[in-house]
Amino acid sequence: MQAMIFDRAGSPLRLVEVPDPEPAEGQVLLEVSACAICRTDLHVLDGDLPRPILPLIPGHEIVGRVLASGPRAGRWRAGDRLGVGWLGWACGTCAYCRSERENLCERARFTGYQLPGGYAQRTVADERFCFGIPDRYGDREAAPLLCAGLIGYRSLRMAGDAACLGLYGFGAAAHIVAQVAKHEGRRVFALTRPGDRERQDFARSLGVDWAGGSDEPTPEALDAAILFAPVGSLVPAALGAVRRGGTVVCAGIHMSDIPAFPYELLWGERVLRSVANLTRRDGEEFLALASKVPLRMEVTPYPLASASKALEAVRSGVLRGAAVLSLAEAVPEIG
Repeated sequence: MQAMIFDRAGSPLRLVEVPDPEPAEGQVLLEVSACAICRTDLHVLDGDLPRPILPLIPGHEIVGRVLASGPRAGRWRAGDRLGVGWLGWACGTCAYCRSERENLCERARFTGYQLPGGYAQRTVADERFCFGIPDRYGDREAAPLLCAGLIGYRSLRMAGDAACLGLYGFGAAAHIVAQVAKHEGRRVFALTRPGDRERQDFARSLGVDWAGGSDEPTPEALDAAILFAPVGSLVPAALGAVRRGGTVVCAGIHMSDIPAFPYELLWGERVLRSVANLTRRDGEEFLALASKVPLRMEVTPYPLASASKALEAVRSGVLRGAAVLSLAEAVPEIG
């Protein structure tokens, strides 16, 4: 099969022929049809996340169909369309796992980081950490649900019942969670890079109540803010934008350093918290919701061989929505 291989930080991905993987005990073998590109992939490739298992096939927003099951794997059948996300394995026995917080398991392994990912024609995955995909979405549209959607959903839950919500950074995750928040009846303010009128117009097209630069004051104080942009300097800005008792949620797995800020910004029972991965319950709840709510996923497809171009498009912030590697359907080469 063909796969994109990552050898070490700073080195380009290589398109190579490798043997087909074989499902081990409890695993399924998937024919990959689509794999979305996530900013976390850049953190892996740039060396921001330490000790990946090398050589590595990146990618953790995978949609594929079951080709075969390994020993003691019986949850899914051949032909089932499944999604695979970032959390690929947990021990199942520690205190975190026993309390349905397997996202905090200290022995957890992650897809496209310590486990083979979806930048390939086939992959294997633990059947316990696979999800059925709602029929209403095609493969390309469903792929961003597996991380951008899932992490966005967990971040939204961490924001509590905030009636007025600010989203800092309007990329793949925010363009999904904004629609969920509007479905729930919340007011949503999108904050983009200063001067990014195109992305602000995109946010408005998805129904947000206001869109502007992260350097602009919001029309009213926020009940909560979610930071999707991995920019530490936005933390004090968001704390200053939320009202007393409000919450600021840092949704990324990696962020630049947070600058010093006066205690006054945190005082007033404001809460600053992070989101770590997701639980299987998050995935099941969100995909059940996505099967009922008509979400509009904006995707730009790339062929597998153009994975590096897709990654650079995500890095530059020029895309509306998500970049997706499409393996089931031919797409034109990106110039």
